[in-house]
Amino acid sequence: MNNGFTSKKLDIFFKNLLDIDKFTASDISLNGLQVDNNGCEITKIAFAVDASLETFKRAAASGAGMIFVHHGLFWGQSARVEGGYRERIKCLLDHNLSLYGVHLPLDAHPVVGNNAILAKLLGIENPEPFGLYHGHKIGFKGSLSKPLAAEEAAGKIGYMGRPPLGVYNFGKKLNQTVAVVSGGAAEEITQAIEEGVDLYISGETSHSYYHHALEGKINFIAGGHYSTEVWGVRRVMEEAANQLNIDTEFIDVPTGL
Repeated sequence: MNNGFTSKKLDIFFKNLLDIDKFTASDISLNGLQVDNNGCEITKIAFAVDASLETFKRAAASGAGMIFVHHGLFWGQSARVEGGYRERIKCLLDHNLSLYGVHLPLDAHPVVGNNAILAKLLGIENPEPFGLYHGHKIGFKGSLSKPLAAEEAAGKIGYMGRPPLGVYNFGKKLNQTVAVVSGGAAEEITQAIEEGVDLYISGETSHSYYHHALEGKINFIAGGHYSTEVWGVRRVMEEAANQLNIDTEFIDVPTGL
């Protein structure tokens, strides 16, 4: 394996791959390198959805020098370094681990992003951008190559066969058009209703939008925040392994949410 990568060189690779700078003004997450190491070479990158203590410990045990996550530690405001937050940062520093976080750029990317992969798994033909959020359309919509019942669609996107949080059949028995926005995007169901989509898929649901879906006669899948956002992380891992010839490992820490 190539052992000539530093965190700075990997930062350049990920910024170019994911067009991170495009989201500087619209994403409160600190996209990019969040915690650096001491400048040493990195021979292995661990990939995970969340910047949790369990993730960090397992990454350190695997011999990784960098952890790439979708949900990082820093979200646009100062936080006291105490309690569990302190323990996470301490773990990174104790093990000389660098932390790399990518939020909206990983949701929206047209090839390796969470929603692009979900659209592919569902069989959406010629997907087009959908789901306006902070000035960017981060999801996708389109027609399916084959009409599906909501339960069938849920089965196609469940990582490791894990069930969705919920399937709400308020519309057609078979869905021809689908819109998808991963993670916590229940609110975007109103956009799907306005655009006449048969089925809307996100990670989480919300009590506030139950009656919107019911009255809008739209089917809705809450696929799980974690489960709908594992796909982009894994796809970026594949790109890193193939393009950089660096050792990689996916760390699966499902929340069930």
